[in-house]
Amino acid sequence: MTSTYARIERERRFLLAAPPDPAVVTATRRITDRYLDGTRLRLRRMARVDDNTVVYKFTQKLPAERPGPVQGLITNTYLTDTEYQLLATLPAAVLGKTRLSVPPLGIDLFDPPLHGLVLAEAEFDSDEEAEAFRPPSEAVAEVTSDGRFTGGRLVRTGRAELLGWLAEYGIAVAAE
Repeated sequence: MTSTYARIERERRFLLAAPPDPAVVTATRRITDRYLDGTRLRLRRMARVDDNTVVYKFTQKLPAERPGPVQGLITNTYLTDTEYQLLATLPAAVLGKTRLSVPPLGIDLFDPPLHGLVLAEAEFDSDEEAEAFRPPSEAVAEVTSDGRFTGGRLVRTGRAELLGWLAEYGIAVAAE
């Protein structure tokens, strides 16, 4: 099923062993994602750390049928604070993170119980752009096709499970 309002989402994701040097970060945002129970819908609150400007988005993601940088179709609707507050009353699993902008990457540092996970992603306008992208030198592994490292899966992941996944890629994080 497709929609006139949906666009193709192309992104590649990479595990990093550590956050970037603060000197290379151009913007910082606090993100709270609410994955609405029993749906493919996400409610996002994104606040800039420097000026506390807040953006609210309601998103539907329809996954691609194949692995790789084409993640599927995505539809975003921007909301008012009142609309967000109303939708935030729906049952949801919540994922918190800090997003650091290090162009062309967005680098996510996750809140407990996923602390220690550093996930970088780059988005693209074309398949050719995605294929030509060189992973950052700090990348331990590309996890674009590893469904465990998507927000919809991470939001339901416990600490022990995450530590096992990271160990598979040679990343050791404190168990606490």
